[in-house]
Amino acid sequence: MAFDSFLALLAMEGHAPYVWSAWGLTAVLLIGSALYARAERRHLLRDLQRRQRRERHAGREDAHES
Repeated sequence: MAFDSFLALLAMEGHAPYVWSAWGLTAVLLIGSALYARAERRHLLRDLQRRQRRERHAGREDAHES
């Protein structure tokens, strides 16, 4: 094993602030990216549903006018 103990692993031979902040930032960015993609997908699906309803409604009005 590269480290003698779990505490030595956490300390990273003095490089802990850099290493763990890099890991933390990476985790935050990955989670944020996933949440953003999820929100965008929901927004897109809602927009498509609205368009379909609008088109169906417009189609009914055209049929009644004929």
